[in-house]
Amino acid sequence: MDLAAWGLDRLDWKFVVGIFNIIIIDIILAGDNAVVIAMAVRSLPRRQRLAGIILGAGAAVLLRVVLTFFVAKLLDIQFIKLVGGVLILWIAVKLFVEGAPEQIEREAKTLLQAMWLIMVADITMSTDNVLAVAGASHGNPFLLFFGLALSIPLVVFTSNLLSLLMDRYPLIIYIGAAILGRVGAEMIFTDPWVVAWLAPPTWLKYTMEGVFAVGVILAGKAWIWLTFRRSRQAAVLAAAKVGSTPSEEE
Repeated sequence: MDLAAWGLDRLDWKFVVGIFNIIIIDIILAGDNAVVIAMAVRSLPRRQRLAGIILGAGAAVLLRVVLTFFVAKLLDIQFIKLVGGVLILWIAVKLFVEGAPEQIEREAKTLLQAMWLIMVADITMSTDNVLAVAGASHGNPFLLFFGLALSIPLVVFTSNLLSLLMDRYPLIIYIGAAILGRVGAEMIFTDPWVVAWLAPPTWLKYTMEGVFAVGVILAGKAWIWLTFRRSRQAAVLAAAKVGSTPSEEE
């Protein structure tokens, strides 16, 4: 085994500090990803949730390994973060609608559907995360893959805990949707094209993060209300049609 190729030929204090920094980064950045995973698997049967979390997070991290080699360039491309932010906002509203407490008759997702949502959301949200780990590794391949591998158990543990808490405390669903709304706004207003066009001051960026956090919940509520209204109208029309059907005796 070539230790130099993996950056293990010099185990000095810089290496130790790099490990420490990566652990802290993974702990801090695991939160947003854990939220979206927990919301994505909440519609699964309980016996499938852990499998969905492990498979979804594992597949997402494998894609992160590929993304790591291109992330610095991707973040400089206009519209990448803008489109990613809009996608996160859509996913946030969709997950809120599926997991909202008032959705009593909730349609269960399949394991593959949950995994797909997890991978799309995780990769969309992970450009900054991967860049932070890549920066802390200082080009050391071992530290880089250590950071990516460590993120799997952290996200699995956190998202599994959150999915259980969501069953008991539905308020967490609202908090999770708001967090994803904030993440989407942050991505949109840090996109190179948006920065060059608007040059948004810090106060505007923070304000829009708050607006989008609330907006995701309001959009989800409106979606639920429209769906309920349409189902009621369909039920009334169906009942009226049945009532107006002439009997066989007539």
